[in-house]
Amino acid sequence: MRTKIAIQGIKGSFHHQVVNEYFPKDVEIDECLSFEELIDSLVTGKSDQAVMAIENSIAGPIIPNYALIDKNNLHIIGEHYLDIHQNLMALKGQKMEDIQEVHSHPMALLQCMEFLKTHPNIKLVEDKDTAETARRIHEKQLKGIAAIASKVAAELYDLEILAPEIQTINNNMTRFVIINKENNFVSKNEINRASIKFELDHKRGSLAAVLNVMSDCKLNLTKIQSLPKIETPWKYSFFVDVTFSNYEDYAKAKSLLEIMAEYFKVLGEYKNTRP
Repeated sequence: MRTKIAIQGIKGSFHHQVVNEYFPKDVEIDECLSFEELIDSLVTGKSDQAVMAIENSIAGPIIPNYALIDKNNLHIIGEHYLDIHQNLMALKGQKMEDIQEVHSHPMALLQCMEFLKTHPNIKLVEDKDTAETARRIHEKQLKGIAAIASKVAAELYDLEILAPEIQTINNNMTRFVIINKENNFVSKNEINRASIKFELDHKRGSLAAVLNVMSDCKLNLTKIQSLPKIETPWKYSFFVDVTFSNYEDYAKAKSLLEIMAEYFKVLGEYKNTRP
């Protein structure tokens, strides 16, 4: 029985590209048009694993996705970095002056804003997925509408690229995480990155003390984000990514943080693949 991987989007999307690069070739794809649907696919057992975008080098972290992983008690078991190349595409025969609207995922629109500003008469329309927009233009033969998507999507859905590589910054990279219901996929000697969540008592110096422990235990803090606790006004959860050379250093820090924090949880321990 083939492994089924849930992705946000459809074939031709950046999530689909990650599956092609990260997994063996004989996996099945479960196409989900929202991150909530993706999580549901994994939780209900419809899929075996899932690929989820977690941060972009231009637009920053996708904090709600950390919350979705946390809320559903899922585990990050791996990561993959993908260079993002955004292209403006439309039906063959269309020219730039024919385009009245550009449809794409909000993140894609944000990544291409400098290019889009040079065409102020074009209306920007947010959509659920880059590749799904390209497919819809092809299936409904929509004239006057362009999509922002990958070169693979243009090839899959027989669209013409009107403007290639329109992302504002050429070094545009998105980090994706591989998530699973279980957390026993990576051996300790391969683990050198972790994603954790903690909550602290609201008193002076509590966060500084935690950060000092991480530093003393030789952990490199690569990201820290706070998210308000809806049920407790003015209280925050911290989502943190750390890297380390020695698992024992991390294990020591983890044991100390479990004591210091009011609440502590490991979202994932996995191999750092940052280029």
